[in-house]
Amino acid sequence: MTERVGIIGGSGLGEQLLAGGHGQAVDIQTPFGPPSGPLILAQWQGVPVAILSRHGRGHCLNPTQVPYRANIFAMKLAGCRWILASGAVGSLDERLAPRTLVLVDQAIDRTVHRVGTFYERAAVHVDFADPVCPDLRAIVAAAGEELKDRVQIHPGGTYVCMEGPAFSTRAESKLHKSWGGSVIGMTLMPEAKLAREAEIAYASIALVTDYDCWKPHPTDKPLGELMKEIVSHLQSASDNALNLIRTAVPRIWEARTREFASQRALALGIWSDKRQISPDEQARLAPLWGRYFTS
Repeated sequence: MTERVGIIGGSGLGEQLLAGGHGQAVDIQTPFGPPSGPLILAQWQGVPVAILSRHGRGHCLNPTQVPYRANIFAMKLAGCRWILASGAVGSLDERLAPRTLVLVDQAIDRTVHRVGTFYERAAVHVDFADPVCPDLRAIVAAAGEELKDRVQIHPGGTYVCMEGPAFSTRAESKLHKSWGGSVIGMTLMPEAKLAREAEIAYASIALVTDYDCWKPHPTDKPLGELMKEIVSHLQSASDNALNLIRTAVPRIWEARTREFASQRALALGIWSDKRQISPDEQARLAPLWGRYFTS
């Protein structure tokens, strides 16, 4: 199987990635149904990549409706050992202005309607103290140094993942800020959890489009002007993220002989007696955990 770098684009960037993906569109079926759309298998600077728009073509899937399990399983089937994921967020920190890219390193999961595991018929508990892969994040951060004169990149931050699709109340926004949240969005979870369960190194690039509602918007601007401003911020942040991803992908490929800790997450994660897990279930999830059932 060809190893690949997986790229998941969120709001704004997803369509840009697909527009630039002059590769083969592949429909992949998984035990969890179809992913958000076809994976685009392409080459970037000689590096095999698999590109997926998280919300599907036309952005028709809201954050709760995204088939996260199918998306990550499809990436695994396509040979992805690493995933760079992006998504639009609101800022909970005065220092993180619109158009900033944040290389998330921590998370608070406030989702309530999403299945967060592949393993519904076994007890599997992966280490998730660091919800994004520190090794992969370090490579992306190093790539960001090449762009620091043009792109504002913040080296870390806590992502508060809410259910949505409505945005926060002001009371909630102030609460999230008081928790030490840096940004708030709707798509990091369970995507990052599932990537860990699939033993895929995962890093997140958060695209700041505006300040969350803890900071009131200017009262002298019409709503239409505010929306145009946010869209402009998203476009600029998407362009910046695309440049960062293109810079990071060759660096990731250079490190392909390394095995990161996140790529061995199941080594101590399967707590069930393997002899009691049915052969059908072992086979159903074989692309994820098959190597731990060999004699």
